Amino acid sequence: MVERGSHRGLSKTELHVGEMVRRFRALRQLSVRTLADKCGFSPSFISQVERGQASPSIASTERIATALGVTLGEFFRAASPSLPAIVRVKDRPVLQSQWSNAKVETLGPSSQDSRLESLLMTLKAGGASASRPYTRQTEQLAVVLRGSVTLQLDDTVHVLEEGDAVSIPAGTHHCWNNRARKQVQVLIVTARLHS
Repeated sequence: MVERGSHRGLSKTELHVGEMVRRFRALRQLSVRTLADKCGFSPSFISQVERGQASPSIASTERIATALGVTLGEFFRAASPSLPAIVRVKDRPVLQSQWSNAKVETLGPSSQDSRLESLLMTLKAGGASASRPYTRQTEQLAVVLRGSVTLQLDDTVHVLEEGDAVSIPAGTHHCWNNRARKQVQVLIVTARLHS
């Protein structure tokens, strides 16, 4: 039997960053102040994120996740722990960032043993992953699937077109910006750190 996916009636699960932050903070028995100190934000900002009153950028969300000892992929896994091996487009959990004018979707199940996490980042016109370049502790491979996007790598700015790919070594300062009028989609595969 051949099972086919259908794009009709898209009903993606929206991931609420604040709920995930609160859940992981409670699991690790961290106070709001302790988490804020670990990720370099104010306690009031963390509290606003948890209550859904602030929408952090993609980079800020990653910074909070790192301080909690998890990745964005693990946020998705916590929200939808039973993702099957095949993730239909209608079933992808979605993380929205109003600040970044973007959304991030998981493209596959992120099992605890997996060494890779695959995400689809969609930046709307004027969207950016952060206000300034930031670093990650892990290596990434990114492929532009749709549109044209600006990527700052350390001190160099590159314009990547549809089909272009880039490897971003761990520790490299980088920032994605959509300076075009149309949305951009970038597939990002991250090599996870294993403890």
